Amino acid sequence: MGNGVQERQAALTQGEVLPRHSSSQSEQGFKQGRSVLNSLLSGAFAGAVAKTAVAPLDRTKIIFQVSSARFSAKEAYRLIYHTYLKDGFFSLWRGNSATMVRVIPYAAIQFCAHEQYKRLLGGYYGFQGKALPPVPRLLAGSLAGTTAAMLTYPLDMVRARMAVTPKEMYSNIMHVFVRISREEGLKTMYRGFTPTILGVVPYAGLSFFTYETLKKLHAEHSGRSQPYSYERLAFGACAGLIGQSASYPLDVVRRRMQTAGVTGHTYSTIGGTMREIVSEEGIVRGLYKGLSMNWVKGPIAVGISFMTFDITQIMLRKMQQLGYMR
Repeated sequence: MGNGVQERQAALTQGEVLPRHSSSQSEQGFKQGRSVLNSLLSGAFAGAVAKTAVAPLDRTKIIFQVSSARFSAKEAYRLIYHTYLKDGFFSLWRGNSATMVRVIPYAAIQFCAHEQYKRLLGGYYGFQGKALPPVPRLLAGSLAGTTAAMLTYPLDMVRARMAVTPKEMYSNIMHVFVRISREEGLKTMYRGFTPTILGVVPYAGLSFFTYETLKKLHAEHSGRSQPYSYERLAFGACAGLIGQSASYPLDVVRRRMQTAGVTGHTYSTIGGTMREIVSEEGIVRGLYKGLSMNWVKGPIAVGISFMTFDITQIMLRKMQQLGYMR
């Protein structure tokens, strides 16, 4: 009899504990899901704002990257001015709709993936909730960039085609997909994929690594856990400058391969494309064509992107704390 009472008490005790444990798990899962959603929304908004801000410079850079014309600041200005006179002010943003279709999911996935990789690597290395050591910090950025690039690559191909062709050739985003699929085959949608991934690894890795490192050093020296907005912008600019300089030749190769179908070239391999560029245009004037413009455009775009992401994340958390988002 006594044993029966004890067993019943034990069962009741277990029954009381299990719901609390289940409730705790449910709450943890809800917080994790909300964190992922915040990262996705913040990343999407950050990417859209940053890319729209520099779209005319980005389009100009791509046009020079895929042609054999010599690049200079004077020629870039002349191209922008002539485009404005010929096709109007908004023509400077041609291809930006395709950019948005690509960059919104790309930035959302990249920033969200970075937060998740930081959490996973932090748990693995014993730095949960703290700044990661240098190697995992670099790894988290590289993995985030690779994940985003793999999932959104065809949209990057479409954006490059729209940037370098007249509007009569491709009327809209779907038209690009249809024409490429019909005339060049579906495999063309992934032309330039390998140099993209090879370029994303150092670019995303160094960009996130530099930004996170500068924030960590700032916190240690200033005593403030959160930098001001202009400091985030400066940290992001430094991150973009370093990341894009390291991966720029592969960016040129990627653009040449993506637009081969409309420029009359037959770029098919990374090595072959590099050799042809170097033999025709040289190393600096070929593989680094437009880099000086990227030193203007890149830091601005990356700085805006990182700053917007952080500020949006902070705003969303405050809104949730105040009860505006449940």
